[in-house]
Amino acid sequence: MKPAPRTASRGMGLGLTLAALLTACSSAPPVPDWQLDAHAASTRALAAALDGKERVAALEFARAREQLSRTADPARVARLELLRCAVATASLAQGACAGFEALRADATDADRAYADWLLGRINAQALPLLPAAQQAAAALVIGGGVGEAGRAAATVAAIDDPLSRLVAASVLLQAGQGDAALIDVAIDTASAQGWRRALAAWLQAGVRVAGLRGDEARASQLRRRLDLLRPAPDGR
Repeated sequence: MKPAPRTASRGMGLGLTLAALLTACSSAPPVPDWQLDAHAASTRALAAALDGKERVAALEFARAREQLSRTADPARVARLELLRCAVATASLAQGACAGFEALRADATDADRAYADWLLGRINAQALPLLPAAQQAAAALVIGGGVGEAGRAAATVAAIDDPLSRLVAASVLLQAGQGDAALIDVAIDTASAQGWRRALAAWLQAGVRVAGLRGDEARASQLRRRLDLLRPAPDGR
């Protein structure tokens, strides 16, 4: 199921916008320098991470964290670390979010619920705390409806924001929904945005699933797409 093309800012998404991260003021006095600098660095970091530019992403995340640390507010830094882990999840790089976990005690209830969701842990009590974009996917996991053919793909395709869509797809994949329809939604999403790292990860997932189904034609097609993501040899 191919989602309709949508445009989105590369620095926004995940149901956790950078504006929320920085609590930007729209009607307040001039925004402090730390806030502007953290916003700019965070935006660059997220774009670099999605494109697979790991060194740039690490440097920009470090700059953003340095600016947020000037407030001595651990909840702000925890939100940044959560955004970092959410972007990794969108590229199928799930794992313990060490940066967030070190600050979990000072994070908001909503951020703790989101961190758990990234690891596939969710219950009915935590569902309302999740970003709205993630709630339908989370309800599938809670209700045990993940295995119904096509339902997960349709749920994910209905999410407007591309990053939020990839996060939901990734968590559903962890929950055991590895069908081709869900993966195709994620592939189309990453491809439309030009997010090389995320696209490569989802294409590889598609190759694995096609192989398990014995669909060598589909696996070969996805491998050819993967080849296009690799840098061309010198002189070409």
